[in-house]
Amino acid sequence: MKKTIELKGVDLQTLLGVADTHVRLLKDTFSTEILVRGNEIKLDGLKWDVEMVHEIIHEMIQTVSRKGALTKKDVHQLIKVIRSENGHTKEVPHEVIHYGKKGAIVPRTAGQKDYVQMVNRDDIVFSIGPAGTGKTFIAVAFAVATLENHDVDRIILCRPAVEAGESLGFLPGDLKEKVDPYLTPLYDALNEMVPANKLKLILNKNIIEVIPLAYMRGRTLNNSFLILDEAQNSTVKEITTVLTRMGNNSKAFILADPMQTDLRNVNLCGGFERLYRVFTDQESQEMGIHTFKFDEDDIMRSELCKFIVKKLKTV
Repeated sequence: MKKTIELKGVDLQTLLGVADTHVRLLKDTFSTEILVRGNEIKLDGLKWDVEMVHEIIHEMIQTVSRKGALTKKDVHQLIKVIRSENGHTKEVPHEVIHYGKKGAIVPRTAGQKDYVQMVNRDDIVFSIGPAGTGKTFIAVAFAVATLENHDVDRIILCRPAVEAGESLGFLPGDLKEKVDPYLTPLYDALNEMVPANKLKLILNKNIIEVIPLAYMRGRTLNNSFLILDEAQNSTVKEITTVLTRMGNNSKAFILADPMQTDLRNVNLCGGFERLYRVFTDQESQEMGIHTFKFDEDDIMRSELCKFIVKKLKTV
């Protein structure tokens, strides 16, 4: 039996151990060939052994993501626990986007699975959908995994600082303290995926930037993963500014929920929807630009949230 494990967002040296000691421990315990090539681990051997090793490696990755470390003692304990479960292996999730602090981040609905395939494949994706469908969370998970796999050098997460209530000028603090409340959902997503000490370091080094949309003007983004969240609060000109920042080996994901528009000038509304329609043609798809639409069935936040969204569509 053969299996391949794709390693997304995992520190290989920590996972495999110094001089591959963790891999050698698995080889000594099970009749399975374990071959590491780039960001993949290939398993080949008897069905029962391969399934056991597959599950153990999955748990090893979870441990690294949760603790930021993995010892030989940890691996011994995982082998002991999993082998003692009467030979019944747990189901290991497929299509893992990233191993966050709380476990594997995977698509949970049919729509999310389609979205994951599109994000994997394309350079620019416009996604539209109601709250709770995972638009932002999945995109950030992909960005973090791409960064940790060294496919890009940095991540830029941005949002328009459009007031839903209080004016920026009346909020206390300096400019950063004024705009940070608008960026909180992006920080929340990052905190779910990256250990606190590591996140602080890469934020301080601007390897991950969380910034207002207005800060994007005049930049060129090479080897970058860009996410524009809450794009329903952006004008055509602002979204165009973001898209024209794209340099070599970069991805951009534009996310919007038209039901939560905060723009007060009616003439500025609908910028995202207009561009969404522009890029639905075949020529755009051939260039790696796609559009995606979530629906209520993709809402994972709660049944109440799903009910509210359905009701609001009739208003």
